[in-house]
Amino acid sequence: MQLSRDTLLKAYRQMSTIRHFEERVQEEFAKGGIPGFVHLYAGEEASAVGTCLHLSPQDYIASTHRGHGHSIAKGCDVERMMLEIFGRKEGLCGGKGGSMHIADLGQGMLGANGIVGGAPPLAVGAALSAKTLGKGTVAVAFTGDGGSSQGTTFEALNLAVVLRLPVIFVFENNEYGESTGWRYHVGSGDIAARAAGFGLPAVKVNGDDFFAVHEAAGEAIARAREGKGPSAIEIETVRFFGHHSGDAQRYRSREAVVKLRGERDCIKNFRTRVTEASLLEKSDLDGIDDEVASLIDRAVAQARAAPPPEDGALLTDVYVSY
Repeated sequence: MQLSRDTLLKAYRQMSTIRHFEERVQEEFAKGGIPGFVHLYAGEEASAVGTCLHLSPQDYIASTHRGHGHSIAKGCDVERMMLEIFGRKEGLCGGKGGSMHIADLGQGMLGANGIVGGAPPLAVGAALSAKTLGKGTVAVAFTGDGGSSQGTTFEALNLAVVLRLPVIFVFENNEYGESTGWRYHVGSGDIAARAAGFGLPAVKVNGDDFFAVHEAAGEAIARAREGKGPSAIEIETVRFFGHHSGDAQRYRSREAVVKLRGERDCIKNFRTRVTEASLLEKSDLDGIDDEVASLIDRAVAQARAAPPPEDGALLTDVYVSY
C-alpha cells in the first residue's frame, strides 16, 4: 500500500528527530552535562518509527535501556525528554528517571527499562488489561537481541500465546548484546524462528528499510486488534554508537562503524527511495531537518538553564497506593 504524502513526511520527521536528538545527546554527554549513562538509538530509527506509526496514544509500548527512539516515535514531548535526561525538575519523570527510565504514561510509553528483558512482561500485562477490559488496544514490547534470550522474555511469549493476547514482540537485533555478537549468544541462530517455537507468527525484516518494517508491523498490529493474538518481528538493524556513550567498542573496528553509516543508514535509504520515486522532494526533507535541528537546539538550551528537582522530591514517587 502506498503511504500518503503526510504519512511519509511524518515518518521522516520522526526519524530525523531521533537522529538529531541522539547525536546531540552524545555531544552533551561528552561535555559532562548529562548525569548517568546514555544508550543511543541512532541507526535504528526505522524500527521505532515504522512500528509506532500504527499506534495511537491509547496503545502501549514497553522499551529497553536504549529507549529515546521509542519515546519519540510514540509521541513523547522532545523538550521534556531532554529536560529529563539532564535531570531537571520539569522533565517527563520529574528529573528522577533519567535516560534509562524515561516514561510517559499519557502517551502509552510504559518506560525505558534498565532491566534487560524487562519490557515483554510489562507489555503482556498491558495487553491482558486491554483484552480484559475490551479496549481494542494493543501493546508492543521492544527488546534487543540480548534481551531476547532472557527468561522473562520466554515466559512472556508463552503467556501471550496461552491467553491469546493483543501484543507484538519486536526484537531489535542490532548485532551485539553489549559487546557479544548475536550469532554467539543466540543459541538457535535465529531469533524469529525461536519465537515462532512458542506458537505465534514470527517474521524477520530488514531494519534498514523503513517500508519493510512498517508493512510487517502493520500486519502484526492489525492481527492483534482483530483478536487473533500475538506476533513477533525480528528487525535486523544496527547501532551507530557503542553499547553506551563512552563504550570503546573494542569488539568492532572504526572502519566497520564508518561502513555501517555509509551502507546501512535507514534515513539515507528512506530519502533515496522517496525522492527517486518522486514521492517527496529533497527540499521537503531538508526543510524538516532544519526545523528539527532548531527544536533540538531549543531543547538543549532549556535543559541547561532549567533547575533540578528540589531536595524534598527525593521522598516522592517512591510508593504508590492502589
